[in-house]
Amino acid sequence: MSNIGIGDAEVDSLYEKLRKEATEGGYNLNPDTDFAKQLVKSLLINQKRYGYWACPCRLASGLKEEDIDVICPCDYRDPDLDDYGTCFCALYVSMDVAKGVKQAESIPERRPPRSERTKKKEESQRPNIAGTISYPVWRCKVCGYLCARNNPPEICPVCKAKKDRFEIFIPVNIFNPC
Repeated sequence: MSNIGIGDAEVDSLYEKLRKEATEGGYNLNPDTDFAKQLVKSLLINQKRYGYWACPCRLASGLKEEDIDVICPCDYRDPDLDDYGTCFCALYVSMDVAKGVKQAESIPERRPPRSERTKKKEESQRPNIAGTISYPVWRCKVCGYLCARNNPPEICPVCKAKKDRFEIFIPVNIFNPC
């Protein structure tokens, strides 16, 4: 892999920025600092190549609109953390993995093939006549923070309350009671 002019100071600076943002948002970077910095370096290389932080463990097309789902942090990070304890490239890890309670493991690719992504994009551009929502909306009972995803975050990014302080605010099928 070519360095494409990426220096250690640039890697260290971005690593610290991401670590701080992750901690403030209730996330954890991989505790293997050398490994995490190699991923950060790859993000910087992809930034110079494509103009955005394409996930270093996936093949980017070079077209931002096609890669939007794998721009770090990718759309699959939270479900991967919930199900496997790490995101696909393992830059982000769960609290259990960060503390060494659980080992990081290999995870399957969650990203659909390009043909399915194209179809999904076309469907998402159509008006939502049925009024359905794709994910439940979770509310932090402490501060009121709302997020739409399958499961609540481990830690509220606003007030740092734990996962058990979240409640379902809007279930998935509320607008489509069929």
